[in-house]
Amino acid sequence: MLRKHLERHDNEFVFTAEGGTWLWRSTFIRRVLKPAVNGNEHCPKSGVRAVPIRPGLTFHGLRHSHKTWLIAGGTPEIAQARRLGHHLPNRVTEVYSHVAPEVEIRLLNDLQRRWHEADLNVKAHPTAPEPSQRHVSGPLAA
Repeated sequence: MLRKHLERHDNEFVFTAEGGTWLWRSTFIRRVLKPAVNGNEHCPKSGVRAVPIRPGLTFHGLRHSHKTWLIAGGTPEIAQARRLGHHLPNRVTEVYSHVAPEVEIRLLNDLQRRWHEADLNVKAHPTAPEPSQRHVSGPLAA
């Protein structure tokens, strides 16, 4: 999907400014990420209307989701660490463990499968469901 997106324009960056240059992080967050996750239905001058995907979602939240999917997919800890740019506490494991190509392929196939399932789910249910009410119980509820 990324290749198809990049084929649509003639520059090397995924998200670009009007001139094809890369976006500053703050500009990307303000113009792309926040309208996508929070929606822009409250902005009357917006040319494209977007319903909220997940209000308040951040890049850090996406990293947490990514780690969760890697764990769910059975990805070895060393492959998770390499993918997320983390270091393992055990230096011996860090130095002597490597991610075999077949592990990387399985990891990518699992993430691709998850992406396609999510895409099919969005197409089957184009209107985002209302968030469920969360009830806190126990000592934190007070």
